[in-house]
Amino acid sequence: MASDSGDGHATLKRCLGVLRDARNDSEQFAALLLVTKAVRAGEVDARTRRQIFDAIGFTFPTRLLISGQPPPGCPPHTFRALGLTLLACFCTDPELAGHSQVLNKIPTFNEILLSPCPPDSTSMVDDVYQCLSAVLATARGPRELVAKGTVSALCQAYLSGGHGSDRALTLLLGLLAVAEARCWQRDAPQLLAVLSKLSADFLKAEDMTKFELCEVLPHFIPLSAPLTQDSQGSECLHRVYRGLADILGSKLSQSQRDPALKLAAGLVQACGAEWIPAGSAGSKFLALLVNLACVEVRLTLEEPDPVELEGKKEVVTACYVLMELGIQECLREENPLLGEVQKMQLMRIMEEAFGAVIFYLRQVKQEELQDPFIFASVRVLGAWMAEETSSLKQEICELLPFLVHYARKLFKEGSPAVSLPQAELGSTEGPALPQDALRFLLPGFCHLTAEDRPRAILVSQGAPALLCEYFLHQWQVLSSEPTAPAPLTSTEMSLQTLCGIFLNLVVTAPDLVRRDKTFSSLMDVLLKSLPLLLPQEHHLVLAANVATLGLMLARILTGSAALQETQSAKEFFGAALRFLSQAHTAQADPGSDSLAVAVSPAYRSAWDDIQELWFLGMQALAGCIPLFPWLPPAVLRARWLEGLSELLSRVSPASLDCELITAFQGVLVELARASEPCRDVILAHHGTDWANLYGMAALEQCLAEQ
Repeated sequence: MASDSGDGHATLKRCLGVLRDARNDSEQFAALLLVTKAVRAGEVDARTRRQIFDAIGFTFPTRLLISGQPPPGCPPHTFRALGLTLLACFCTDPELAGHSQVLNKIPTFNEILLSPCPPDSTSMVDDVYQCLSAVLATARGPRELVAKGTVSALCQAYLSGGHGSDRALTLLLGLLAVAEARCWQRDAPQLLAVLSKLSADFLKAEDMTKFELCEVLPHFIPLSAPLTQDSQGSECLHRVYRGLADILGSKLSQSQRDPALKLAAGLVQACGAEWIPAGSAGSKFLALLVNLACVEVRLTLEEPDPVELEGKKEVVTACYVLMELGIQECLREENPLLGEVQKMQLMRIMEEAFGAVIFYLRQVKQEELQDPFIFASVRVLGAWMAEETSSLKQEICELLPFLVHYARKLFKEGSPAVSLPQAELGSTEGPALPQDALRFLLPGFCHLTAEDRPRAILVSQGAPALLCEYFLHQWQVLSSEPTAPAPLTSTEMSLQTLCGIFLNLVVTAPDLVRRDKTFSSLMDVLLKSLPLLLPQEHHLVLAANVATLGLMLARILTGSAALQETQSAKEFFGAALRFLSQAHTAQADPGSDSLAVAVSPAYRSAWDDIQELWFLGMQALAGCIPLFPWLPPAVLRARWLEGLSELLSRVSPASLDCELITAFQGVLVELARASEPCRDVILAHHGTDWANLYGMAALEQCLAEQ
């Protein structure tokens, strides 16, 4: 064998010499035939391949691809086949596979895939697939393949079922893995046609093919292009649903169940619950799906075997996605998929599964914190803590030190911990920043800071300082985003939730706020941020949170240097006054000739979210007035008293409820007590009359005093 191999190399060397020195096309062609024969026989190592390339470069293969009539007695595609064999040989070198001379052949490769393939041309198709596979593995390859139409060619090659169609599917999977959004953007109809065939095959299959397709189908369920918006896509989803219902309703081995759970999780990530039909069958399917996910989580995490767990992390992460869906559906009131009894049963089952997640997280060692599976486990627990506040409280309290430590470590180190796929349900955004475990814990922390024991644990673990740093980081992210109105981002939601956490601490732990320097730093950020936020109407809910939190903090941090009539303090209070004063207006009362007080048009769409904050802000402002002597003059300059007097004079008293009257009176009384000029303005605008009219007894008394 050794001598045969040596003879082969010697022959190849002679051929390369002939190629270099050939005087005419016939000699070149004869030498090329021998070279390609050696290449096809697999006799070429990396060094020899380089020698071939150095001898002929890309010029020969390019000429062969476009050459016309072959020599007498040869098949019509002979030159093309030789050129493709050489290119396939060169493409086994990654450096050559990414060369522009290969990339510009992509349209030719596509054309060959789409041409009829006679029995004697199968090697050409094999060579094309080898070239395309090599191009896909290069840095520029995926973008070039998508741009030059290879996705469409591969879809058609797969659907035609011709030679190598299985390789077309493999290449499609590779392309979708690295460039899903671009593929769907450019070739959605062709990809949908493939999904249509796959989903039909999935539904019909009654052998192992069904489980093999469970592995393939998730790659064709795009996160970037919702399938539910398209009738063909909806049909595909329904077939997949029916196929999954068949599988999950049968007795399964673990190797069969795992791919089915992963497929279901992929559908949930892309479409939420929209692929599950309403009605009895859909609700039973959803309950079964969540139930199976919870059983899998308990089996894996209650007695974790390190070796077994390693192989199960991907499927357990998929189960987490299904558990998140379970939480959402149990809380859904509008058009629920689940009945009340099903909801109660599922909540009990999920509670047991989350007990297993907590048990697992309590075993985690310091050196394991970079594991993406820990991130997925913390994230799903965050979803449970955000919604279910009464169960597992003791266990969650015991886990809080770990959660704070983990979130701090990831945030400070900018850890690359999140790489397992676990996108948000119904989210239009990509995954969170790698270090952003805190983002998923914030809603739960917001509930917990309202209660004595968990709040004490969070404070003892240094959570306020961490949350303040995180607030500053998120504020910087928001400040760098475009100012145009856009859907609510995770950054803005995080900032709103952080304000809720800090409000809880301000209300329940004022002594902590006074002594912890964290809150002075937070006050500085709030002073600067509100004047920037308020003019942007699409940030009104966040502005309401910042204004109210800032006013509540100012009442406690009276001695702070930042609040001593500094420019930033004046700008903050000016913005807070604008937020509070512009919330109400007079409008025609449909039932009478008079005017009624109403929420201003700019506030109307957000009023459900900011109403409580507005009332709390009014209360806090009233508390600030006697503490800051420079505040009443600022109110006078803002001409709020004149505006409020005019409003109260014009509208029907019956249009103001008691809560609104109390809010206005609280601020007016403090202004009248603290400032003679303010009292004079109120009196000059018939304050005594409308105080009497609205039953503002405290204001009447204050105005009557000399």
